[in-house]
Amino acid sequence: MTSLLVRRARLVPVASRRGAPSPGGAVVDVRVTDGRVVEVGPGLAAGGEELDADGRWLIPGLWDQHVHSGQWARSFTRIDLTTARSAADAVATVRAAVAARPPAPGVLVEGYGFRDALWPDLPTTTALDRAAPGVAVVLVSGDVHCGWLSSAAMRQLRVAPRDGLVREHEWFDVLAAIGRLPQSDDDGLRAAMAAAAARGVVGVVDMEFAANHRGWPERVAAGLDALRVRTGVYADDLDDVLAAGLRTGDPLPGGRNLLTMGPVKVISDGALNTRTAFCHEPYTAVGADAGAGAGHGEQTVPPAELRELMHRAAGAGLTTAVHAIGDAAVTIVLDAYEATGARGTVEHAQLVAAADVPRFASLGVVASVQPAHLLDDRDLVEAAWPGRAERTFPLRHLLDAGTELRFGSDAPVAPLDPWLAMAAAVARTADERPPWTPAQCLTPAEALAASTDGWGTVAPCHPGDLVLLDADPLAPGTDLRTVPVAVTILAGRVTHAAGVQESSR
Repeated sequence: MTSLLVRRARLVPVASRRGAPSPGGAVVDVRVTDGRVVEVGPGLAAGGEELDADGRWLIPGLWDQHVHSGQWARSFTRIDLTTARSAADAVATVRAAVAARPPAPGVLVEGYGFRDALWPDLPTTTALDRAAPGVAVVLVSGDVHCGWLSSAAMRQLRVAPRDGLVREHEWFDVLAAIGRLPQSDDDGLRAAMAAAAARGVVGVVDMEFAANHRGWPERVAAGLDALRVRTGVYADDLDDVLAAGLRTGDPLPGGRNLLTMGPVKVISDGALNTRTAFCHEPYTAVGADAGAGAGHGEQTVPPAELRELMHRAAGAGLTTAVHAIGDAAVTIVLDAYEATGARGTVEHAQLVAAADVPRFASLGVVASVQPAHLLDDRDLVEAAWPGRAERTFPLRHLLDAGTELRFGSDAPVAPLDPWLAMAAAVARTADERPPWTPAQCLTPAEALAASTDGWGTVAPCHPGDLVLLDADPLAPGTDLRTVPVAVTILAGRVTHAAGVQESSR
């Protein structure tokens, strides 16, 4: 039996769907035994390991409800293209990186983070070939919905030649092929998990393009055990999940109580930067690639096929997580939930028709959203979806209609930092500009509740996943982006500590 006693912690009052808020400001001891909270109260009897919180603020462990683990891990080693303001900028960055560290023959040079929608010039294969002759270069867009490849990379990955971007399902096949190459992401993932724990994260829902239910037990066995993981899978791996008899919420064999089966993930439309999110109204042409701005986007999974897949998953006890960014896609996905009776989430729900807002709650569908995306997409929304900003990231409208909100990052699309997500939901700006569509702002307490996996409070029988903070996140004037995390505890085990020591008793 393992036991950890946290002394003198100050409870932060956070409500959730699982119970009333903690009594704000109450100073308590918390005992975690065998991974679960067993006692909360003042002056608990000594026993086992002890950690003195010294009056720090206590919240439940934070979750990120949408992560791509492989892409997230590789972002730590890829060329950073997030600041490129043109194709020429990105090409110059690649040229400099290749010159500084020439790759071995056949080794992929990877970059991440370009956002080309508002660029004045086009990303072309020809430009990459000139910058890195004969080098296999693969650049991943910031929304992960398109890629920019050199000719050498196209040949190596068996992509049909073209002088431009690879988009949507064809691109996802490329990502899956890269993920199958004989290489290890363990070092990048270890660094990523440590960074997440340092921000108070105890769990993620993994939406990587892979057989996650197979890969994660191997990772845990290799010592990558700093997070809980719910493993999502795509349609390609659904038969394997069904053959294994796994249902959503089941513990995975070899997972050491850290791994559970998650949802079936479906990508039903595209994304804003790629101008493929499926919308009721047409896009306005933007940037150098004005032709890509025409039309309504793409519904990449036909409605009948979507309903069949959701019906099959629901019949096997699996929830669904359906990507829908454009408002037309959201309507189609909600229609599918209504028709099939499936349970699950709409992932992203970036643009929502007014008539669809109350349907989330009435159908019991969760809005799994990534508030930090609004910081990146603000200018592009105004340009490509003019007149629709008030319906974009409609967090207040959804919450007021009774919808359950769950926050995530879509890492690496946004940094895996729940405090950044909370700050975006509350302030709706990250620069000197005023809040964008301020009617959609949440309160800090609402944003925090959406980040705690529904636990909200610290109480007996809850997971022994705790976070100690060096500042009160709900105090007026607190900058949520910089809330200092002192200690993160996963199942009674410290995964991050900044100047706080355990002691044996």
